[in-house]
Amino acid sequence: MFDVSAILINYNSSKYTINCIKSILEQTVSDIKLQIIIVDNASETEDLNALKKGLQLIDNPNLELVESKVNTGFGGGNMLGVESAKADYLVFINNDTLLINDCISILKAFMEKAPNAGVCGPQAFTENGVLLPTIDHFSSLAKTILKRRAFEFINPKKYPDRKKLYQTPIKGQFVAGSFMFFRSEDFNAIGGFDLNIFLYHEETDLCKRLLTQGKYAYLVPNAKFTHFHGGSTERSIAIKKELKISLLYVVRKHDGFLKYVVLLVYLQITYFFKSIFKPTYWPIFNTLIKGAPLSDSLKQQQISSN
Repeated sequence: MFDVSAILINYNSSKYTINCIKSILEQTVSDIKLQIIIVDNASETEDLNALKKGLQLIDNPNLELVESKVNTGFGGGNMLGVESAKADYLVFINNDTLLINDCISILKAFMEKAPNAGVCGPQAFTENGVLLPTIDHFSSLAKTILKRRAFEFINPKKYPDRKKLYQTPIKGQFVAGSFMFFRSEDFNAIGGFDLNIFLYHEETDLCKRLLTQGKYAYLVPNAKFTHFHGGSTERSIAIKKELKISLLYVVRKHDGFLKYVVLLVYLQITYFFKSIFKPTYWPIFNTLIKGAPLSDSLKQQQISSN
């Protein structure tokens, strides 16, 4: 049995993964019993071989590689890792990150003293030391139309400034998916990641379900890490389309059909005009016209190609 199971996903980005693992091992104190599970999400053979070679060179008995024959996405890949987890705590860490200090021990100590915390995360910074927002407000119809700043101006207590450097732990609606620390029992109680979501907006879904258990999300700012923002994901039109599919799915799941329809129409109008001036957006508009069905998700493309 371990204290913490750290789960990372590799997808054609083995250099990031190996460097991330090294930073975890270097920064985490030795009295933490740490299990590290790497899920390879159907990378190209060359990258998978490079990953295996890198893991052999690290030579740590508590490293475990899980190979998936299909790219199951962020939530699906993490759930594959959970199947091998044997710890009281779970931490999901993006592979394009480096720990600045002993994040895992700091977050574990916080969770031990905060029974109402369902998930927590450290403060993120860019590779140049610039603060990255780590807490955020739930994905919603109102947030999409009014934008974050309106929420923060109207009710700063409920919607704290995401771009402020805090000195003490602060409650937000969710913490960034790049580094999420849970008690295993809390994570399992809500059923883990929703496998209908391939990429994006998982944080809103998880944290809304945690709220039903009376559990909240916290930023713990004295834990710090570097995030090479988007280092493992290219921002293609397909990814932007996936963002809209996931957003609409999460809004419909948690906020109801009416808000889903209003948001869908708003996005349809928005992307119709965007596509006129930028034709590369037409695939996004076409998906929105169909109602942004899960059948248009990258997940279905991964399954059908295997």
